[in-house]
Amino acid sequence: MYFFICDKRLCTIIQIMWYLRHLTLGLLLALPGATHAAPADLGDPVMIFAGCAGRFSAEMEHSWLIGRDETAVRGKRLAMIDLVDAALPPGRGPEVLARRIEAKFAQAMLLQRASFSRDAGTASRALARARAALRQCEALLPG
Repeated sequence: MYFFICDKRLCTIIQIMWYLRHLTLGLLLALPGATHAAPADLGDPVMIFAGCAGRFSAEMEHSWLIGRDETAVRGKRLAMIDLVDAALPPGRGPEVLARRIEAKFAQAMLLQRASFSRDAGTASRALARARAALRQCEALLPG
């Protein structure tokens, strides 16, 4: 808690704000879809490829963060980016980039929760969701 001199009313307000902040954060993290970006349109290969490129980007950055070799993930990421580039119609660049960023953020949140959560159950569920999303993306890659 905070250690400083304040009048009773100010200290009460600070305590309430502190509890509200933590309660809000806890509720947001407890939402079922809070760390999962839903597929944009399952019939749109460009958006699927873009989502997978974002997820592979998050995996690569997470590998850097925890000191793991990212070579395999880097190759998959580049292959997925090639698929995005090959299927990208003119004029959809911003929409595809937005999807890629959303998926990257969602995967990064899952990986951070899996690696740094103090609750073992939360960590294992996050890891399972992250791995399931990557398996779906890996199934799209040729070879």
